[in-house]
Amino acid sequence: MNLGKLFGRDTEPATKEMREDGRERLPAGQYLTKKWPILTYEATPKFDAERYRFKVWGAVEEPFELTWDELQALPRVQLTSDFHCVTTWSRYDNAWEGVHIREILQRAKPSPAAQFVTAHSFTGYTTNMPLADLDDDDVMIAFTHDGQPLEPDHGGPVRLIVPKLYAYKSAKWLSGLEFMEKDRPGFWEVRGYHNHADPWKEERYW
Repeated sequence: MNLGKLFGRDTEPATKEMREDGRERLPAGQYLTKKWPILTYEATPKFDAERYRFKVWGAVEEPFELTWDELQALPRVQLTSDFHCVTTWSRYDNAWEGVHIREILQRAKPSPAAQFVTAHSFTGYTTNMPLADLDDDDVMIAFTHDGQPLEPDHGGPVRLIVPKLYAYKSAKWLSGLEFMEKDRPGFWEVRGYHNHADPWKEERYW
């Protein structure tokens, strides 16, 4: 039975494509879609460029704060990655443009004691992850998606992208990164979603 058709979803046939690490490209329990579903607990906020600040603090040697214009002026990169939602849909080959996370890490200089990070949104949303998951080749702060400015419903104009974890770790409406010595579960994590969220291990819930 095609569950996508049953529930009105635009699905693609499952494939056996493999990743470079030997795991299947499509994680277990996921279906492919060309659409980009909008799933958010919060109402989509209004963005005020004049008041916006991107803040980095906590267990870092060089905490800093940037205005919207200063964040926009940082060097940009383009990356393509797959995107996996805990609600079981996956979308391949998303083209992102934004600031590579290592641009931020090089400026902040996390202390040796920093082991975890909480991503903060200007809505109050938070999500947590090990620093080792944030500090990776495919992690970025995105401003565009597939050649267009990131839409507000999808976290625009600024969103964290952590492709190797379920999408609730890719915080919409990003406003800061807090570096920590100890882990602290975020919004969905304290409500039963898995603290780590590896799609290939089906880490959906605690």
